[in-house]
Amino acid sequence: MDRRNALKNLSLGAGALVLSPILSRLQAQAAGLPTPKRFVFVVESNGVRPEQICPVGVKRKPRDQRPGGPTELIDLPLADHELQFSLEPLAPWKDKLTIVEGLSGRICGGGHSNNFQALGAFGAGRGNGGESTVVGGETIDGALAKTMPGIFPHLGLGMSKRVENNVIYNISALEANRPLPTICKPDQAYAALFGSVAQGAAQEEFAAKNNLLDFLRNDIKKVQANLVGQEKEQFGAYLESFETLRNRQSRLNEIEHTLREQAPAPSDKYTSEVETDRLDAQFDIGAAALISGLTNVLTLSSAAGIRDFDVTFKGLGILLGKHGIGHGGSYQGKTWSELYDIIRRYHMDLIAGLARKLEAVPEGNGSMLDNTVIVYLSDGAEGHHSRCWEWPMVVLGNLGGKLKAGRYVDYPGYGQPGHRTTANMYVTLLQLAGSQRTSFGMPDPNLKDFDQHGPLEELLA
Repeated sequence: MDRRNALKNLSLGAGALVLSPILSRLQAQAAGLPTPKRFVFVVESNGVRPEQICPVGVKRKPRDQRPGGPTELIDLPLADHELQFSLEPLAPWKDKLTIVEGLSGRICGGGHSNNFQALGAFGAGRGNGGESTVVGGETIDGALAKTMPGIFPHLGLGMSKRVENNVIYNISALEANRPLPTICKPDQAYAALFGSVAQGAAQEEFAAKNNLLDFLRNDIKKVQANLVGQEKEQFGAYLESFETLRNRQSRLNEIEHTLREQAPAPSDKYTSEVETDRLDAQFDIGAAALISGLTNVLTLSSAAGIRDFDVTFKGLGILLGKHGIGHGGSYQGKTWSELYDIIRRYHMDLIAGLARKLEAVPEGNGSMLDNTVIVYLSDGAEGHHSRCWEWPMVVLGNLGGKLKAGRYVDYPGYGQPGHRTTANMYVTLLQLAGSQRTSFGMPDPNLKDFDQHGPLEELLA
């Protein structure tokens, strides 16, 4: 109680607004209040072929892109199976990993990208190119932002194939016709999240310092003097998340399984024109925002949206765009499937890095990772020219056991008894967040004889 009051009454200077979220969390922890839940969405463009993420040795029954397919629910423990090459970076958390397949999202329509519908489970008409950019309703990250408000109720970070883009509106929405922004330039995201708290002379000081910790030095010393035990350890992990931001050098040379011989030389990833550099930086900033308590809902967009789906991952040494790969193109002796695996594995490396950072922060009886769910999916559902017969997802986290993880769950085919939709998945996430909602998005009119309400009971403990 004394430590809590000491933190509450601490007199801070220029860093007060930056430090106040973490101090509030430490106060709540000292008071024994429930730990917050967090949700992260990683949305990659251009589809995820279901057979590329199911466990090694599992043969899925044919689902030839039309109603039908298997009639049984497949539920297998991941402990008995190896992960596919592209998912190997997540192997240390296999017991907290859930691979979910078979969920349909036909209401979204399909195409190269489903834009807002990917996280929204609604239809919105068709645009000139076949894919709609109309915001027909709320997306799951927007709904969670309303359920679990934070200083930033929702934070959208990502990269566009167009380096000149500062902010785009591509996959997240608070409600119909109210899209949420995705900040595409890491240096601007850094300034917007942390520099905006400084005013007057402090603003000039912040702009002059590349490292946020230099700006906060005096206030950090005051806080550290009032901390002991787990609180001090947690604050140390918080500072480490900002120390990571000091390293602005690309980490691509540290990542295996690329075609780096043809890739650009590493540079300052915060201002780089290389897509993979910018995405790397955005994951660092997103981790810092979560750990500092700025947001509970984070969406990381990897060129999601119809305007960016054909991005080229030059940083991985792949000089063929995703559109060409989607049409079966090969590069440097690698097939389209192998190229997709390399690109997806890079995303899993980034997710693994985020998981490690969250796992290093003590919280309650565990770590921040124990109170976080990370969902990976594509805006393109099951393929390059998707029809949304199914929408593969990879979920990391179990919210302290509330989500039954360590499993591969494959639902019956479209129209078969027991078939479920992405809307059911999003209801599951909402209920895990504490919402009482039983429906989300728009029902599929071709499944009118199915109960499209409620969560995926198979995933809940």
